[in-house]
Amino acid sequence: MASLISCPHCGSRPKEEFEIKGAALPRPTPDASQAEWFDHVFLRENPRGRYDEYWHHAAGCRRWLVVTRDTASHEVEACRDAAERVSA
Repeated sequence: MASLISCPHCGSRPKEEFEIKGAALPRPTPDASQAEWFDHVFLRENPRGRYDEYWHHAAGCRRWLVVTRDTASHEVEACRDAAERVSA
């Protein structure tokens, strides 16, 4: 049986409809130093456990989503529209 992702717009859909686009990390301020921007763009943690990622529902509603997933088990805990994300 295929893994299902609960899209807030389309309901339960097969994970193959989605593309993982990367970590959903807070961006530095526009006036941040070059070193801060370098770290944000090129240096990444590889955490084990709960992690927020940007996903694109490419074969569905074509919306950008923030998916909370466990990096060890790949279990999806939550899925919400990225437009509703509150910056930290």
